[in-house]
Amino acid sequence: MARLFGTDGVRGVANIGLTAELAIGLSMAAAHVLGDAGGFGGRRPVAVVGRDPRASGEFLEAAVIAGLAGSGVDVLRVGVLPTPAVAYLTGVLGADFGVMLSASHNAMPDNGIKFLARGGHKLDDAIEDAIEADYRHYLSGAEPVRARPTGSAVGRVHEYTEGFDKYVAHLVAVLPNRLDGIKVVIDGAHGAAARVAPEAFARAGAEVVYTLGAEPTGLNINDGVGSTHLAGLREAMREHQADLGIALDGDADRCLAADAEGDEVDGDQIMAILAVAMREAGTLRGNTAVGTVMANLGFKLAMQREGIELVETGVGDRYVLEAMKEHGYALGGEQSGHVILLDHATTGDGTLTGLMLGARLAATKQPLADLAAVMTRLPQVLINVKGVDRGAVAGCAELAAAVAQAEAELGSTGRVLLRPSGTEPVVRVMVEAADHDRAEAVAARLAAVVSEQLAI
Repeated sequence: MARLFGTDGVRGVANIGLTAELAIGLSMAAAHVLGDAGGFGGRRPVAVVGRDPRASGEFLEAAVIAGLAGSGVDVLRVGVLPTPAVAYLTGVLGADFGVMLSASHNAMPDNGIKFLARGGHKLDDAIEDAIEADYRHYLSGAEPVRARPTGSAVGRVHEYTEGFDKYVAHLVAVLPNRLDGIKVVIDGAHGAAARVAPEAFARAGAEVVYTLGAEPTGLNINDGVGSTHLAGLREAMREHQADLGIALDGDADRCLAADAEGDEVDGDQIMAILAVAMREAGTLRGNTAVGTVMANLGFKLAMQREGIELVETGVGDRYVLEAMKEHGYALGGEQSGHVILLDHATTGDGTLTGLMLGARLAATKQPLADLAAVMTRLPQVLINVKGVDRGAVAGCAELAAAVAQAEAELGSTGRVLLRPSGTEPVVRVMVEAADHDRAEAVAARLAAVVSEQLAI
């Protein structure tokens, strides 16, 4: 039986894979499991519930709240807010857990349910497994895992309207300096931060000269806008000649940027800029940044040149976060724009990332293009080889020889990475080199070896 929880909660097409019945059952299970884990001592637990603007979020939110209140949990309904806002409010309000309804950068028909532990932290796999086991027990028709409360013991639902202002005030308060004099373009992806981001930048002193993706209808989230569709932001930057452009995704836990010429500044470049800034400010604990094995080689070389240590993890922001928490590091992230500033947030926060970039621009008086030049982004080619035995990569001598030859050819100016998919008969071949043609040629050659040697 397939596991319900993926790398970022439970996702599916709303009303097909992700139904109201599933939302109710999972919420009841989460109330039971997180209730036990929290040790409520007889008092009624409290959960913060938020969502992005998807139309399906309306009925799914109602289902989640019904499951929680029906299990004796008091609910603070914060409405449409980013995932990092729900995480922050879960922590600052002393709630026992949080629930966010979003499918992040996915298209509008999808949605998702993400549970957050006390303090606004992501759940570990064991807790997710316990919630799923409780839910499946409920589905089986067996005796209820817990007696259902009645009368005054049922949960109450409260509208928490102060969440927007409390979160925006937090974002502005943690900045190292104001953004006065900085002109900004913001793409809110018609998502959860469509109101939050412009307000936060304005309060921090920036001039928001243009917004796009700022009119969510419930049906247009991520539709041609946001961090997965940068064309609009790049064009707006060229037109308005602003200092900084940022693009968020649907739940605003990631951020990509563009400079005054409309050139993209990706997550690796953002990480490099912030790593140098934090080192200078003395806030880069352990003089270390955390990235994934898929980070551009240019980022790794830049950190070496700057004398900053780099810890590499598996792909996924949860692995970055685990390494940061284990060793107490303050900065981590991915090329996709998931940047975690652990002193100020428990998860990636796109608005906060954009604000920190703006603060660096204001402090240094340098253009974003000049700051991004701290690293040279090497050409990167990725080929997905399908229909192969992903489990045989490590044991294939012919493939190992081909990789060794490629690495010898590329030397210190290139890199090869083979990544078997975790769910499909696919092996991902990634090659970086000093120029695109060479990277493409080496990747194609290795992909052919993978296809021939590992064919099913």
